[in-house]
Amino acid sequence: MSALWVVVPAHQEAARIGGTLKALAAQRDRDFTLVVVDNASTDDTAALAREFARRAPFEVHVLHEPEKGVGCAVDTGFRYAIGHGAALLARTDADCLPHPGWTAAARGALGRGAGLVCGRIDARRDEHGPFGRAVFRLLVRTAALFGRLRPAHRRRHGYLAPYRMHAGNNMAVTARLYEAVGGMPRRPSPTDRLFLNRVRRHTTAIVHARDMVVENSTRRLAAYGLIGTARWYLDRGPGRHGEDPR
Repeated sequence: MSALWVVVPAHQEAARIGGTLKALAAQRDRDFTLVVVDNASTDDTAALAREFARRAPFEVHVLHEPEKGVGCAVDTGFRYAIGHGAALLARTDADCLPHPGWTAAARGALGRGAGLVCGRIDARRDEHGPFGRAVFRLLVRTAALFGRLRPAHRRRHGYLAPYRMHAGNNMAVTARLYEAVGGMPRRPSPTDRLFLNRVRRHTTAIVHARDMVVENSTRRLAAYGLIGTARWYLDRGPGRHGEDPR
């Protein structure tokens, strides 16, 4: 069994998870085990994952996490993987398209001594044209700058490493570090930033791998609009909007 396990949390992703699974099957490094965590979906998300498992070029486990929330699904998936022998963990989301070198880049960075690897995200090309993708990149850069300048993220608060934006849909971590920091917070959102700060208080072994690329869904941009999306990335909440479309 492979030392690398890939975890994909999924909530109501029947329309998109097929693309994610296809992208994982197209990885150049397919020596990994996949865990899809169905997070209280009422659509065909889990059924599609089980169907894929029958023909997948690697081992696939499909779990059910009834407690809604991406942090809950990720933590359940990671702990399941560790319990079954995983030493290296990677995560993307069920609306994302990892590039063909994604697992190889994750394994390589962890093998060179990284504890946590933060990859590069871009907008999915099948959801928006050049302008929409450019807006998405601008929002990501703005959020990254805001994170670096935010007073609460400064190293005087006990952090061992400087803040760098961490996209939960494109990350890899050693099992040892994951357990040492207490894992992914299950609540409250945003859990990705809380997890990063747990790691920053524990180690400096955090790297950004530009060759570890995932195309991210821009449907939040379509649902919230430019201002609403900016509010979300700047941790101001969705404003008048309700449930996060992702």
